[in-house]
Amino acid sequence: MAKLNSDAIASPAEPKQFDHEITDMASYVHNYKVDSDLAFDTARFVFLDTLGCGLKALEFPHCTKLLGPVVEGTTVPNGTKVPGTSYQLDPVLGAFNIGAMIRWLDFNDCWLAAEWGHPSDNLGAILAVADWVSRTNRAGGKLGNGKVFKVRDVLEAMIKAHEIQGCLALENSFNKVGLDHVVLVKVASTAVVSKMLGLTEGQTRDAISQAWVDGQSMRTYRHSPNTMSRKSWAAGDACEKAVNLCLKVMRGEGGMATVLSAPTWGFYDVNFHGKKFEFQRPYGSYVMENVLFKVSYPAEFHSQTAIEAAKRINKKLKDMGKSAKDIADVTNRTHEACIRIIDKQLKPMDNFADRDHCVQYMVATMFVFNRLEASDYTDGSEAATSELVESLRKRISCVEDPQFTADYHDPEKRTIANALTVRLNDGTTLEEEVVEAPLGHKLRREEAKPEILAKYKRHLGPHFDEARVKELVDLGNDAKRLEGMDVDEYVDLYVKQ
Repeated sequence: MAKLNSDAIASPAEPKQFDHEITDMASYVHNYKVDSDLAFDTARFVFLDTLGCGLKALEFPHCTKLLGPVVEGTTVPNGTKVPGTSYQLDPVLGAFNIGAMIRWLDFNDCWLAAEWGHPSDNLGAILAVADWVSRTNRAGGKLGNGKVFKVRDVLEAMIKAHEIQGCLALENSFNKVGLDHVVLVKVASTAVVSKMLGLTEGQTRDAISQAWVDGQSMRTYRHSPNTMSRKSWAAGDACEKAVNLCLKVMRGEGGMATVLSAPTWGFYDVNFHGKKFEFQRPYGSYVMENVLFKVSYPAEFHSQTAIEAAKRINKKLKDMGKSAKDIADVTNRTHEACIRIIDKQLKPMDNFADRDHCVQYMVATMFVFNRLEASDYTDGSEAATSELVESLRKRISCVEDPQFTADYHDPEKRTIANALTVRLNDGTTLEEEVVEAPLGHKLRREEAKPEILAKYKRHLGPHFDEARVKELVDLGNDAKRLEGMDVDEYVDLYVKQ
């Protein structure tokens, strides 16, 4: 009988050609040169807006209770600094902290296609790693080939992360198989962070394969009856895992060449009903150039045009001497994604997460108070306790317009249309109010830019004195000076002692 060797290990598998989806992604990250001025200009606005959204989230204790080190009082030498706080953390936990802040209020950018998502969520991983690598190398380290990153490097990483997440989302619906869109944050962040850490193209393939095999988040926490705050930190979790997986590969962990296509055990068979990914276009800078900004309201993006329409109708009601109390019912002609995600006419509003993902609640709040702010979603708030808001939201119904749905998926339009028809108690029916493209859409980008900067300035205000706010806004307006700044020195401007 052969003697068993307790120290035996499995023989390594024969080298295999990686799934082309992974090969294409790694090649794009390592070899594609971004030369689009529009992409870099848009990325600058996304960068500022996203940091501002993270600062705004620090005003909410439900967010801040999750932030900081695991062991209270821990400070990591040369670690990632978390904007708006005094925390200095390891890059894995730093990625979670920044990612959770960014996403908490659902106020950062948006991408709508077969899959939805928020590509600027990736900044949680990108900024955490750029800051940590820069501080470490400034102190004599050799991470990422010894580089100290500039803000322009961060913008380029954002453009590529946006492109990976957005191109995967164009034709592939993860929500239809029950998976949350943060899987795309994990994959995109893993891809770009790998290169930032100095990994080879081959190691980047390994890291991306690790992201695909990692257990993927289900959408359970986004839908009644289980809607809850995990949806606000799910992207932070994805950023945390992305950085962690890259660091494992940097230490020698390998990858899985056919993690997507392997029969029975691959991602396609396990998680995607056996279907392979489809791609509408090669990777470039399309997504950043066409990304959607949330300018006006901290609301799920499919509702933005409905809220804008309600605000316009409020002016008509005022001119008529009427108000929300005079509304009998409202019909919202909309697109399919709005109905599938946020049509919750008769479902209970149990918490913040229910309210900020209910188009009826958001529209009713606008009708009743002529505003929609993040504080309107909190338990006990004026809007959440309003009997009129609760009554009116149950009288707002959604109906799909197939043309709106087609325009939503049309790569030349990508509109997110809603159209409200209001019937009053006296029997009067107001003319339908249609808004196809929200402020922040590419079609309205120039109109939105001053508003994006104003939003950023508002979010800075509660955290810094007037001089620091002016310094940051002026820097944000000066593309050349901002892009040429070392990222760790820029992050220091946001640190609070």
